[in-house]
Amino acid sequence: MSNALQVLEQQFLERKAEFLAVLPNNCTFEKFSRIVKTATIQNQDLMIADRPSLFMSCFRCAQDGLLPDGRESALVIYNTKQKDGSYKKAVQYMPMIAGILKKIRNSGEIKHISTHVVYEKDIFDYCLGDEEFITHKPAMGDRGDPICAYAIVKTKDDATYREVMSVTEINRIRNYSKQKDGAIWKDHWSEMARKTVLRRLSKWLPMSSDLEILNAHDQDYDFEISPKNA
Repeated sequence: MSNALQVLEQQFLERKAEFLAVLPNNCTFEKFSRIVKTATIQNQDLMIADRPSLFMSCFRCAQDGLLPDGRESALVIYNTKQKDGSYKKAVQYMPMIAGILKKIRNSGEIKHISTHVVYEKDIFDYCLGDEEFITHKPAMGDRGDPICAYAIVKTKDDATYREVMSVTEINRIRNYSKQKDGAIWKDHWSEMARKTVLRRLSKWLPMSSDLEILNAHDQDYDFEISPKNA
C-alpha cells in the first residue's frame, strides 16, 4: 500500500502544473493532493481503479473549485464494461449537496438557500398557485420515515423559487443513478435526496457559467434531470 501511495503521489506531482491552472486561489495544490490521498486511503479500490479516470475526475473536481473530501464531492467507482466484454473499475467525480450549495452561494445571484428532508412526524404544508408557500416544523426526537424533500432559493432581486419532491419521485430519480445500489445512496439517502431536489430547482435559477459546468460534470444519472421529465 505504501509503495502504491508513493507511485500515486509521484504521478499526481507530475501533473501539478495542470492542476495549478484550474485550482481556485484559496486551495493549494498540496492541500488538494493531500485530500485525494486521504480519499484513496479511505477507499482502497481507488488505488486499483483505472488511473486515467481517477486523474480526470480529480481534474474536473479541481476545475469546479470543490474538494473530493466526501462532503463537497466524492470520487465514486463504477464497473465499466469494455468492448471485449470485461469490466474495469473507472472513477467518476460526483458533486455532493455541500459542493452544490457552495457553488450556488458563490454564484453572486443568491440571497438565501435552504434544502431539507421532511419526515412523517414533522408539521409540513405547501401550496402552489398565485400565493405559493412552504411551512415546515421538524418534530423533536423520532421523526419517522421520510416523505419528501424541498428546496427554497431567494435571489438578490427578491424572487423566490421553490421545489418539492416526494420520496417516490426521489427514488424514481435514484433508479436512473449509476450508484442507485451503491454506498452513496444507501448510507447518505437524505443528502442525496436534498441534492436531487436542489438540482431540479437549479434548472430555474439564474446561474453563473461555472455552476452550469458543475451540473454538466455531474454525470451520475443516465439522463439529464429537468423539471419536466424528472
